[in-house]
Amino acid sequence: MVKTFRLGDGKLAETGAEQAQVFIYTNPDAKEKSHLITRLLIDEHTLNSSLDPEELGRIEFEADHFAAIIKRPKRYSADDNFLFKVSSVGLFLFSDKLVLVSGEEEFALEGRVFCKMQSVRDVLLRVIFHSVLHFEEHLKVIRKVSDELELEINQALSNKDLLHMFKLEKSLVYYLDAINSNNKVIERLKANALKLGFTQEINEFLDDLIIEGSQCFQQADSYSQVLSSMMDAWASIINNNLNVRLKRLTVVSICIMTPTFVVSLFSMNVPLPLPQSGTMLSFWLVSAMAASSVLALLLVGFYKKL
Repeated sequence: MVKTFRLGDGKLAETGAEQAQVFIYTNPDAKEKSHLITRLLIDEHTLNSSLDPEELGRIEFEADHFAAIIKRPKRYSADDNFLFKVSSVGLFLFSDKLVLVSGEEEFALEGRVFCKMQSVRDVLLRVIFHSVLHFEEHLKVIRKVSDELELEINQALSNKDLLHMFKLEKSLVYYLDAINSNNKVIERLKANALKLGFTQEINEFLDDLIIEGSQCFQQADSYSQVLSSMMDAWASIINNNLNVRLKRLTVVSICIMTPTFVVSLFSMNVPLPLPQSGTMLSFWLVSAMAASSVLALLLVGFYKKL
């Protein structure tokens, strides 16, 4: 699917293909891919990279256009089950137009970010800026979800909640890689500003974008470290609780074995210094010795705080 836009009054408005300056291809089919490769001379490998969610961000200079692959967070759904994913977007900048290619979901160029734009180069940078802000919004959501899971884990430690927290930690690792990849793209854009024909105003916006990307990375790194520390703490708590329970089970086992030993000792087929018949004194005496052994072990365990 393709949508076409044109700049007007600093904003993008949908228009026909003939007057369009910005082309957005969402999950392009074979015919659209063929058009991009044969008519616009976009490299096939670069085009496929923009549709690959595993591809790292990078920039390339072709004969008549500039290409960049950036990362953006994928829209979360209930089927993802607490796993936040990333997708790739291809940006192909020509002298008079900008082509965006995304394989995951429709890319919306609206909101306060896409205002006061003068050229397609402004649109390119606003798309990258929007991706950075999108990551920051997802990081806030991850933080809220982790806080809720932490409350549930503190109340009732369950494997399901721990698995959900582990998926959040895994998501942050993916986000760190994606954000760092975007920051590398922004740095290379700054280094090639003259070659790309960026104005002084665009360069100043690039400086702000570098700062914003760095803050986003630091925020994701902080959340990742906090989640990692929490997971380590919960693992230590689980191990400690397991050790305490094993210690108590060991005491219970000894308490069961001791009276069994006493009864077995007096049940052997050998002469014993106790009346063998005609009285119940032997039974009660052996039972008292077995009970005393259990009581003695319990007192020792209580004194040692086992």
